[in-house]
Amino acid sequence: MELIWLGHSCVRLRGRDTVILQDPFDRTLGYPVGRWTADIVTISHDHPGHNNISAVQGNPKVLRGPGEYDIGPASIVGVATFHDKQRGKERGRNTAFVVEMDGVRVCHLGDIGETPTAETAKAIGPVDVLLVPVGGSTTIDAQGALETVNLLEPKIIVPMHYRTPALQRQDLAGVEPFLQMMAIGHLTPVARLNVTPATLPSELQVVLLEYVT
Repeated sequence: MELIWLGHSCVRLRGRDTVILQDPFDRTLGYPVGRWTADIVTISHDHPGHNNISAVQGNPKVLRGPGEYDIGPASIVGVATFHDKQRGKERGRNTAFVVEMDGVRVCHLGDIGETPTAETAKAIGPVDVLLVPVGGSTTIDAQGALETVNLLEPKIIVPMHYRTPALQRQDLAGVEPFLQMMAIGHLTPVARLNVTPATLPSELQVVLLEYVT
């Protein structure tokens, strides 16, 4: 499976037979909106910057909200979470999507705003690759991301939803506080992550992805 970060919370998962696009954004964020194609699109919540279905070409299957979905070679579970620490009273609900494809389980936490409960962690299940927001403000921050990592125990962590030079929003922290909490110094971003069951690391690994320009 190949993972590419398009910016903010938008990630493209490309399997042998299926392409999944998660949380497509619009132009207001500052990242370029390309001519995206996908077989499946997941939307964690209906807020601007995460639900731009119109940017996706063709007629993809769009998944919103909790549930179990088997679409071709992909098995996808949407797990109900909240967008804030007040059980949705401030910013509503959020759906974390767990994608199992080509023998790899990827969890995209969307705009989760609280550390998952033990019940939520059980519903998410085992995680190989965790796509976790780290920028704070409207999501968990570096500390919340660290707590989430310790709870879900993924093999690979990919930070997302943080401040970059392209992002127009100024209310998010950069990725550096999270890397410091993970006791990581300098980390060189890479263009893509290719992962198979055979290449999953035996020890926890953080992968910093370049956003597509």
